Amino acid sequence: MIAGFVLALITTTFRVRRIAVISQLADLYVSYARSVPVVLQLFVAFYGLPVLVGLFGIDDFVSPTIAAILGLSLYHGGYLSEVMRPAFLAVERGQHDAADSLGYTFRQKLVRVVAPQAVHIALPGYGNSIIYLIHNVALVMYIGAADVMATAHLVMERDYNQYQFETYLVLAVLYSVLCLAAWLIVRFFELRSAKFAPSAAPARPALMASV
Repeated sequence: MIAGFVLALITTTFRVRRIAVISQLADLYVSYARSVPVVLQLFVAFYGLPVLVGLFGIDDFVSPTIAAILGLSLYHGGYLSEVMRPAFLAVERGQHDAADSLGYTFRQKLVRVVAPQAVHIALPGYGNSIIYLIHNVALVMYIGAADVMATAHLVMERDYNQYQFETYLVLAVLYSVLCLAAWLIVRFFELRSAKFAPSAAPARPALMASV
């Protein structure tokens, strides 16, 4: 989740600022993350990462867990970038112009003016992306990573598949609790950031607060 968030920030910055070649590569990465099924991205990471590190003479470095973290991070970063970028572009152009007229640097404009409003816009989509990530963690068992789904299958095999319904019911409750906790946390921040909503005030709410 953290690695994907950092990737999304970097990717969104390149896509917003439109740097030659780099921005096109960022667009290509987002297209890959959103177009290719997650389980296939995990296979690409599992079989492709050893080939990549092998070019540098590194062997026995890639484990299923590392490949799972890489694959899910790339997926989450690309998906989340498509949440952040529209949120950034949704901030009224006058907010940007007002910050520029006050001599703000791009970083100051982003932190003091654009980010508070963009965060509020992006939070619902960000919450959905976290829930999707929690769901997709169950897919890492296909590349041999030991997540809760894989552990549940080991438990069922140990008990000769006697408690399949009970085991899957426990997993359903577990995933529901995780998703509910993620939704509550995001909802808390969404309510806290409501004062920065673009429609909350008729004129420059974030900029006036920062001046």
